[in-house]
Amino acid sequence: MQKKNKISLKNYNSFGVDVISSNFNIANSEQEIIHFIKKNNTGEPIILGGGTNILFKNNIDRSILKIQIKGIELINETEDYVIVSVGAGEVWNDLVNWTINNDYGGLENLTLIPGHVGSAPIQNIGAYGVELKDTFENCRAISIETGLLRIFKNTECKFSYRSSIFKEELRNKYIISNVTFKLSKKNHQINFSYKPLKEIIKKNNILNPTIKDISESVNEIRSSKLPDPKLIGNCGSFFKNPIIDKIHYKKLCEKEKNVPFYKISEKKIKIPAAWLIEKCGYKGIKDGNTGTYDKHALIIVNYGKASGNEIFEFSQKIKNAVLRKFNILLEEEVNIIDN
Repeated sequence: MQKKNKISLKNYNSFGVDVISSNFNIANSEQEIIHFIKKNNTGEPIILGGGTNILFKNNIDRSILKIQIKGIELINETEDYVIVSVGAGEVWNDLVNWTINNDYGGLENLTLIPGHVGSAPIQNIGAYGVELKDTFENCRAISIETGLLRIFKNTECKFSYRSSIFKEELRNKYIISNVTFKLSKKNHQINFSYKPLKEIIKKNNILNPTIKDISESVNEIRSSKLPDPKLIGNCGSFFKNPIIDKIHYKKLCEKEKNVPFYKISEKKIKIPAAWLIEKCGYKGIKDGNTGTYDKHALIIVNYGKASGNEIFEFSQKIKNAVLRKFNILLEEEVNIIDN
């Protein structure tokens, strides 16, 4: 267990917000997590992975525990699939690249999603028609209250759109230490149903795309419209794409032309939050030290010196504008941390 006092978190969050942690700890194993839980006496700890989906509003007095458990291990294999166990501290995209290099299918659409493996189940990460839940077998997690280890199977995690049991009723109750996936070895289920992905596959004259083709295509799309956090501080999509009912959608179409949508069910429609934000005039604008990215309205950026609170206040301006214009309340995808 490594422990540091009064350190800047600027290099530990992709927004690049410069706040101070009074009690910063790093765990490299499950045993170190359990040791931390038994010794922690500063209240509910903040669990940190890659820091790519978090906004610190101010300095942090609570204990922070950064999970750095590494390792990718093949624990079972048949003719059709493999079971892979992955440490929570592995970089998500490193895992995706590992699966592509070994021709294991299932994660290719999730290429270039920032963050670490341990945080992926919490919000059920997803992109281009695929979600983590599609390949998730189970995860090992340690109770913050008791220090006891529990294994959560797929059905126990209550996965939904950008959410899970770890973001709802068990929020801040468990620390995920390891995630296990079931990946295909052959007859991969290639998914390029989403329009942008389908278009780039066609543009590149790929007739029978492989998982490598899908991964490279997703990489090309994301790289073209998402800023590199090393150059411009950001956490990717700040808000979730809202889901509304058909009645609300019809009213929306009466006000606006060509409203983009994704059908979720017979009664539910998903609307791109970026479109709503852009319609409110918030694409590519600068507000002090923060603003929205010029290529994607859903991405709030730090131009270098923004405080966490400044970024948060700007996000609320966007949220209020969308609510006034469309009667749709956006929900943050980024986790807001207020001491």
